[in-house]
Amino acid sequence: MSSTVHSVVSSELSSQATDWREGRRLRGWELHEAGWNQTEIADALGVTSGAVSQWMRRAREGGGPEALRRRVASGPESRLSEEEQARILVWLAEGAEAHGFRGDLWTRRRVAALIERKLGIKYHPGHVSKLLQSWGWSSQKPAKRARQRDEEAIRQWLTRRWPAIKKSGAH
Repeated sequence: MSSTVHSVVSSELSSQATDWREGRRLRGWELHEAGWNQTEIADALGVTSGAVSQWMRRAREGGGPEALRRRVASGPESRLSEEEQARILVWLAEGAEAHGFRGDLWTRRRVAALIERKLGIKYHPGHVSKLLQSWGWSSQKPAKRARQRDEEAIRQWLTRRWPAIKKSGAH
């Protein structure tokens, strides 16, 4: 670092950052505006001078510090129209068994198969989880209970038998 002494630099922009990376880029801009050179900024922020150079070019070409803000990648447009998505949600609400699956549990694979069968659009099960999440559906886990489970017999065992076993110390 050069022997230049820098005064305290305002952090108004960087304090409004939405994440730490954006804050670091905006802090770099603030230091640049205060007269710091790229090497000094890089040393102060723990990045390479090449990174600082890219930030400054982005700011110069993109309209100042706003160009350093976090950008959310838009990604490709959905292959499903809004109407198709609405139809899928109706099918999901009808349950898996209504669409030929054994057991009324929706898995990513089953949803992918349903979309392909009904709409002819193939999705990877991993992407189906993103679709489900965007529709407000969460992961389903099957209840690990026997189909022939007798709730009344279990309740009786817990209230009559278990206390006796516990009392005897045989557990």
